[in-house]
Amino acid sequence: MQRRFIDYLVITLKGLAMGAADAVPGVSGGTIAFISGIYEELISTISNINISLFKTLFKKGFKAFWIASNGSFITALLSGIIISYVSFMRLAKYLLENEPILIWSFFFGLILASIYFVGKQITKWNLAAIIGLVFGAIIAYYLTTIPSLSNNSHSYFLFFAGALAICAMILPGISGSYILVILGAYKTLSDALHDFDFKKIIIFASGAIIGLLSFSHLLKWLFKHYHNLTLAILTGFIFGSLGKVWPWKKTLTWQLDSKGVKTPFLEKSISPFSFEGDNLLVFAITMMIIGFLTIFILEKIGSKKA
Repeated sequence: MQRRFIDYLVITLKGLAMGAADAVPGVSGGTIAFISGIYEELISTISNINISLFKTLFKKGFKAFWIASNGSFITALLSGIIISYVSFMRLAKYLLENEPILIWSFFFGLILASIYFVGKQITKWNLAAIIGLVFGAIIAYYLTTIPSLSNNSHSYFLFFAGALAICAMILPGISGSYILVILGAYKTLSDALHDFDFKKIIIFASGAIIGLLSFSHLLKWLFKHYHNLTLAILTGFIFGSLGKVWPWKKTLTWQLDSKGVKTPFLEKSISPFSFEGDNLLVFAITMMIIGFLTIFILEKIGSKKA
């Protein structure tokens, strides 16, 4: 596929959007990749990384290796993801602590629009597709109801968390960051990025790389043999995740972290009119609309050949 510099710039911008989404517990960068039209190319590119690819490097040289690995595409995308994820995680942490209703409203609108755009790619609705949709929704909803574990910074645990979270990050509807929250690794990773703790970052990244290479092969196989059913399940994943990003919540139980800071442990979604304090309803609806329109823009960009 022949691409110009501007095409790779657009791919980097999509990577920035993916990284920003993945930094927020409850939002999936895979959803952004799907809507922006690069999801299947991303999965195919990752799954093609194997021993034979490196044989190409030694036998035919770097240029042949670069072309076979779709190097320009993955470099442009990863550059955006990494820059955005590292920088936006700090901003996300601030917004979640200080303006939770507004940031959750934005992502609620974004995910709501995603359901439509992913679902419309299902070419045939039959019993299998309906079952797949319901199954995906139930699994995603169940994941959003699991209370988070206490923080754990053990090396083996961080490796496992990286492998599991990266699988969620490339699945539309399932948030890798939320998986980290459930496992109790989100704060550990956030602190490591903030403090530039390279040992923990490398351990986590190593697990993520192995998990990504393994899981991408399964996804590629599913798209090849069960394309319609896979789309239905992914649509269900996105639908089931809506509860996690509902802006108005009531905290049922609290917990203290290692520094003695009180944080929510178990929450439930409530009506904005039952919310204690300022529900920011007008601003929240505005942010939902902005999030909703953001997906339309990404979909329009993704519909073009990039």
